Amino acid sequence: MTPNEELTINIEKRPEMTVISPQGDIDLSRAPGFRTNIAEVFSEKPAKVAVDLSGVPYMDSSGVATLVEGMQLANRSGTVFVLVALQERVKSIFEIARLDTVFKIVDELTQAEEV
Repeated sequence: MTPNEELTINIEKRPEMTVISPQGDIDLSRAPGFRTNIAEVFSEKPAKVAVDLSGVPYMDSSGVATLVEGMQLANRSGTVFVLVALQERVKSIFEIARLDTVFKIVDELTQAEEV
């Protein structure tokens, strides 16, 4: 991904959950748009939100902070919040920060349905 490319975010409303699928790096310049999308999803009060990160090869601290904010929104609203399919580089950030013990993280969307 080149620095000028935008983050693409797909939102899919399924009967069992809403899936947010960002595509591209989530960094300081792209996190605000991602944050807005997450807030919009939570404004609809879904029972479960899954963030499919399979299309995110890189995330900096602003991207992580955005997901922490999403988890806080989920906790306040009683929504289940699940991260799905973290790529190795992103997964290692969560492990180093020990956020893998805080977030619900699964390997596939089908597993998110069961959380």
